[in-house]
Amino acid sequence: MVDQPVDVTRPNAARMYDYMLGGSANFAADREAAEQMMAAGGTTTAPARLNRAFLRRAVRFMMEEGVEQFLDLGSGIPTAGNVHEIAQAINPDVRVVYVDNESVAVHHAKELLAGNDNAVMIGTDLRNVQSVLAHPDTRRLLDVTKPVGLLMVAIFHFIPDADRPAEIVSGYLRALTGGGYLAISHFSDNGLVRAKEAATLYRRTATPVIARTRAEVATLLAETDLVEPGLVWTPEWRPDGGDPALNAASDSRIYAAVGAFPAGSA
Repeated sequence: MVDQPVDVTRPNAARMYDYMLGGSANFAADREAAEQMMAAGGTTTAPARLNRAFLRRAVRFMMEEGVEQFLDLGSGIPTAGNVHEIAQAINPDVRVVYVDNESVAVHHAKELLAGNDNAVMIGTDLRNVQSVLAHPDTRRLLDVTKPVGLLMVAIFHFIPDADRPAEIVSGYLRALTGGGYLAISHFSDNGLVRAKEAATLYRRTATPVIARTRAEVATLLAETDLVEPGLVWTPEWRPDGGDPALNAASDSRIYAAVGAFPAGSA
């Protein structure tokens, strides 16, 4: 459970992201750190906005493929364009389980979801696959014998190699025996010096960023069958005309992909 007090003086990546998306669940330290990070990296709020737009397109794609339930790992603070808002606007019966271990994210999500019987926030660590999937709310809302939309969007660049991220992904894929689709997005500095400078500022936060190469991100998707166009920069993944015309690498800095994973047995 998430019950630790909130340190409003120390920047937090989830709250910085909330600020860059125009949310209100952030503090002065988060806003200052976000502005410094953007200045150091020579960027704007574009990476955050483009990542959120990818999430929207990925959810809609999965629903078109028949997915009616989603597990959103490291979902962050609820701001505009959450999974349940996107999905339930199309089908009110879609079920969504959010998972996060950041106190502010959990608190705000639970407030937002009050009265929504088909969506819930679980305050636990996504790295503990069994804890997530055995949680009573997960078991209530998700039927793992049917296709699941598994969302790992802008979260694994906060998980170090020591935690074996590929094994975490594999654990979920094996447990979701009904198959489904996996969406991943991940920060990469792509050799951009200013992007590297921006990443160093995250070391001041409780969740430092680990930039990975395209090949390293691809290993997280190794057990899936990538749908077109494969692993690309966020604005390049099935653009729908709703995003501004931006340079894919320097303005996005985040790789994204959706892969199908088959039904099987745990």
